[in-house]
Amino acid sequence: MNIIEAKAIHYKYPDGTEALQNVNFKVKKGKMIALLGPNGAGKSTLFLHFNGILKPSSGEVIVNEESLNYNKEGLMKVRQKVGIVFQNPDDQLFAPTVSEDVAFGPLNMGLSQNEVENRVHDALKKVGMDGFEDKPPHHLSGGQKKRVAIAGILAMKPEIMVLDEPTSGLDPKGASQIIKLLYQLNKEGMTIIVSTHDVDLVPLYADQIYIISKGEIIKKGTSHEVFEDVETIRSSNLRLPRIAHLMEILKKENNLPFSQPYPLTIGEARTRLIDYLEKR
Repeated sequence: MNIIEAKAIHYKYPDGTEALQNVNFKVKKGKMIALLGPNGAGKSTLFLHFNGILKPSSGEVIVNEESLNYNKEGLMKVRQKVGIVFQNPDDQLFAPTVSEDVAFGPLNMGLSQNEVENRVHDALKKVGMDGFEDKPPHHLSGGQKKRVAIAGILAMKPEIMVLDEPTSGLDPKGASQIIKLLYQLNKEGMTIIVSTHDVDLVPLYADQIYIISKGEIIKKGTSHEVFEDVETIRSSNLRLPRIAHLMEILKKENNLPFSQPYPLTIGEARTRLIDYLEKR
């Protein structure tokens, strides 16, 4: 079952700029999907359609097989199912303390104080931020802010979490921690949709990849199906994962017999190299 789907989405900004053109995008329940594209490709614009922050100029968004309704009741309903974590956590964190920030969504759902407190506690524990309840968000590191922003969405118990560039601005360790957290949430049953241009991380977690360029979806498939189309990757101002690029260089410049699809992770590369050495 497709838990969320964008059908033939077109979107124009008020100044007339066409940001999305006939975008078709669908995600099956329980999957982890990556939307790849350079800055300005339309990733954030598409994501803002998923819970009704933006309304398409034409086309429709379908959540749990129901077309999104843009009246007050419809928007409240979809925003309890689809939680969006913005690229910059400072756009999402505004309360004086971490606990108040995480509590904001559940309070607006009309839940009891006891239920809100339980949800705040559980969400902060899940993202590894328990003990930070009384900290002001602006005193946190970038990675900690991202975790609190994710906790704020988790506390609303959505079925789908949409994250815009979740590793942007983080050091390698912080980025790895966020990806591990999302991977764990996905294994627990949550559908995860991530936009990024970090092609090295994508093969580690994504069940399927979409590439968006100039407001259009130009490629979709598994990691290997997408990254073996080198021409499309590079024409979209993206690049191959470092491991695949290394194999490409070894083939072209050192005449080593590595063929497509190139390995995308260290584990795949190790297997390919051991196989090559054993056959020599």
